[in-house]
Amino acid sequence: MYLSHFKLRDLPFRLTPDTEYLFLSSDHARAKSYMEYTVWNREGFVVITGEVGAGKTTLVKQILSELDENVIAAHVFQTQLNDVEFLQAVLVEFGFKPFQAPKAELLDTLNSFLIEQFQAGRQIVLIVDDAHNLGLKTLEEIRMLSGLETSKEKIVHIMLVGQPQLNDLLDRPELEQLRQRVRLRYHIKPLSQNDTKDYIQHRLKIAGAEGEEIFDASAYPIVHEYTGGLPRLINSLCDTALVVAYADGQTRVSKEVLRSAIEELQWPTFAAREAASKRKPKGRTRKRDDVLESLPDLIARQTLILGAIDQTLSGLNVTLRHMPDLAERLAQLEQKLDELSGDWRKRVRQ
Repeated sequence: MYLSHFKLRDLPFRLTPDTEYLFLSSDHARAKSYMEYTVWNREGFVVITGEVGAGKTTLVKQILSELDENVIAAHVFQTQLNDVEFLQAVLVEFGFKPFQAPKAELLDTLNSFLIEQFQAGRQIVLIVDDAHNLGLKTLEEIRMLSGLETSKEKIVHIMLVGQPQLNDLLDRPELEQLRQRVRLRYHIKPLSQNDTKDYIQHRLKIAGAEGEEIFDASAYPIVHEYTGGLPRLINSLCDTALVVAYADGQTRVSKEVLRSAIEELQWPTFAAREAASKRKPKGRTRKRDDVLESLPDLIARQTLILGAIDQTLSGLNVTLRHMPDLAERLAQLEQKLDELSGDWRKRVRQ
C-alpha cells in the first residue's frame, strides 16, 4: 500500500515474528545467549520470560534456524493441553503419530527415542512456547523428562518460554523439584526509549529505507510513551502511522501524524494501560489442574445424587401404578365408615 510512497521493498512492521527483522537489544542478546548456552553446553533447563509482544517467539525462531543437523528440536507452541496431550504433541514434533496410544506407551516411546538419539551422538532440544499455560501435571511430565541423564550430562535440553506468570507458576511449592532443575531464569525487559528508536530504524533499513529519515526525531518519544517499548505494540503503531502519512500525502511521520495514528487506534498511553490493567478486579480463580484433579470426586458425587434420584423416581412409579387400587380401597373404607356411623347413630337413639 505505502511501499512505493516511502521507497520500501517490504513491509517493515509486520506483526508476525520474522527472524530477518530480529533486533537484539542488550536484553534480547542476553536471553539468546542463555538459550544457546542451554543447547551447546548440554545444560538441562532454562526459563525465559517476557511481557506479551516482547519478542520471545522471534528469539525462539532464530535459535531454531541456527541449529545444525546434529540437533533434533521439538517446538511445542500449543500449550492448552493436559499431560497426555502434551506428550502426544512432543512426539508429533519428533515425527511420531501417537494419537491412539495410552500414556504408558507414550512415555515409553518418547524415552526410547530420546535415549536412541543421544546414543547416536545427537542433541535433543525441547522448546515450549507459551509455557505459562501449562498445568501442574504437564510440568511434572517435563520435570521427569529433564531427569533423563547420564552420569555427566543431560539427555534432553529444555527451554520454557512464556509470560511473567510462568515465574509465579514455577514458584509454587508443588514445583520445588522442577524449580531445582532450572539452570537459568531470565526476564526480557521492554525496550528503552533509545532502543525503541534503534528498533524502528533497524526495521526500516531492513525493509529498504535509504537516505532521509522517515520518522521525525520528535516521533520516537511518543512511540515509546504509547507502546512501553514492547516490539509488537511498536509494530502496530508504526505501521498505522505509515498508513496515515501515506493517506495524508506526507513523506515523513511527524509527531502530528503519529498523534493521528494513535487517535485512529484509540490507544491510551502505556502507563494508563498498565494502571487500568492493575485496577481490574482479580477474583479468586482455580488453577486448571486443580479443577481437573477435583473432577473425579465431583463426578462420583453427581453419580450418587443421580442414583438417589433414580431410586426415588422408581418408587414414585410403583406408587403411581397402585394409585387406582388405593383409590378403590379408600372408597370402600369410606363406605364402611358410613355404615358404622349409621349403626352407631341407631344405637344411640335406642
